[in-house]
This record gives sequence, structure tokens and C-alpha cells, in this order.
Amino acid sequence: MRPEQKTDTTTKAHAKEKSALELLKADHEKVSQMFEEFEETHTASKKKKLAVEICTALTVHAQVEEELFYPEVKAALKDKTLVPEATVEHAVMKELIAQIEDDEQGGEMYDARMKVLSEYVKHHIKEEQGELFRKVKQSSLDLAELGERMAERFDDLRAAKH
Repeated sequence: MRPEQKTDTTTKAHAKEKSALELLKADHEKVSQMFEEFEETHTASKKKKLAVEICTALTVHAQVEEELFYPEVKAALKDKTLVPEATVEHAVMKELIAQIEDDEQGGEMYDARMKVLSEYVKHHIKEEQGELFRKVKQSSLDLAELGERMAERFDDLRAAKH
């Protein structure tokens, strides 16, 4: 079996097990753990590696939310506040990521940007899971079907980044 076939099979089985909200929560947890590891690391090369992984994970996560999750949620909830606010938060996060990616030297500003990104993402996760997800659970969205499409998109984007 070719590696890409295994991924496709794994994705389909995995997607049937996770709703859109479960996928996003798992991704939130993964990136939170990466931030914790970054904060505990003192080696410049390991910090740089973790920062690249964090920025990639956040970029992919934001793209999946913006392409698939947010439009569905906005339509289902007839939302005019939470989704636009989350979209603005993504824009600020992307700007921080761009600054981190442009900083080849590392050092004081690099760590400061990573700290601010970490705090910002924690705030975003808290609002998203606390407010938006609660409303989504009460909606008529087919979260299993949306989760399947999102899992496939996550896999496609992650494969393109490697």
C-alpha cells in the first residue's frame, strides 16, 4: 500500500469518528501542547523547530475554519458577531505568524512574539469553544458530515506543507 493510500483510509475512518467540533478541539489541544513545549524549551534550534510547527499548525487550522467551518456556522446560526470576530482574530494571528516567520535571528522579539501568539491563541480557543461551539451544538448543522470534509481538508493542507 502506498503511503497516500494509507492516509486516505486513515482519514476516512478517523473522520467518521469525529465531528467538526471534536476535530477542532483536538487540534486546539495539540497546538496548546506545542506552545507548552515551546515555553519549556531553552535550546534555540528546538525553539525554532517548534515555532515552525506551531505556525504551520495554526495556518492550516485557520484555513480549514475559514474555508469550511465558519461559512457553515455563519449560515446555520445567522451569526453576525461571533464568526466575524473569529475571522478578525485569525487575521491578527496571521500577522503575528508572518512576523515570526520573517524573524530569522530569533532572540528577544522572537520569543516575545511567540508568547503573544500563545496568549492570543489561548484567548481565541476559549471564546471559540465557550461561545461558538455551544451555539453550534444547538444548531441543525450536520457536524459529522462537516467533520468528514474538514478532516480531508486538514490532511490535504498538512500534506502540502510537508
